Amino acid sequence: MSWHAKLSLDYRHEAGSTVLRHQHTGPLRVLQSLYPEGPAVCHNVLVHPPGGLVGGDTLTIGVNVQPHAHGLITTPGATRFYRCDDAPALQSTHLALAENARLEWLPLEAICHSGCLAENRLSMALQPGAELFGWDITALGLPHANQPFAQGRFQQHIELGGVWLERALIDAHDTLLLDGAAGMAGQRCIASLFFTTGSALARERRQGALESARAVIASHPLSASAGVTSPNPQVIVLRALAPVVEPAMDLLKQVRRRWRQDLWNAQPVDPRIWAM
Repeated sequence: MSWHAKLSLDYRHEAGSTVLRHQHTGPLRVLQSLYPEGPAVCHNVLVHPPGGLVGGDTLTIGVNVQPHAHGLITTPGATRFYRCDDAPALQSTHLALAENARLEWLPLEAICHSGCLAENRLSMALQPGAELFGWDITALGLPHANQPFAQGRFQQHIELGGVWLERALIDAHDTLLLDGAAGMAGQRCIASLFFTTGSALARERRQGALESARAVIASHPLSASAGVTSPNPQVIVLRALAPVVEPAMDLLKQVRRRWRQDLWNAQPVDPRIWAM
């Protein structure tokens, strides 16, 4: 039996606070709103009770952020794409930000189990003045459990409409990509952190973000397999390869905290309250 689930989230700025209204169908939920930074930033956790996707499953997530609202979204655990016998499993997310809105899209990693047929799509639409932090972390197989990604296929799609598009197809039998020096060089975790905007970034902000990320990368254990660039005046992206999720996640968290302070002048959240 396939599961089809849909979740719509709408963030609004009302009387100095960001409030969330949401609707769902199927096994996809949002937990209560939290405000560890005060009323201006609404934190939420998305929960998928089945715990993973198999062939034919579809998860559709739509997020709208109204002017001057600020939402932060994460998940309590990894998204798991399990072995599929026939039809692929699909997770599709669309993030739409109105003028001067802010969003932080920070789900935990997607794990591709051997034999999966998976597609993970993320699209973004930002109006002028809107800004978004997001990350995407994909792990192939379960290295800690000695369960390699020996069969299956994973497709990735990340897009900022009309500005930036990245697409990838990883096949378990493509050893040139998975193990070649010009590909993943034997690493099994791909991690990306991106800052996207609805208007071109001022040169000073853009250059400052690049320099601060490079400083963090230089002192990190993944320095040899990570880098940051700005392919467009509306996009800054960091990418890292790692053998497992933990060091990649650590690097992304460090750079994101630095960017949050540099680009938004936002103070770090007390880690006793929130791990992000």
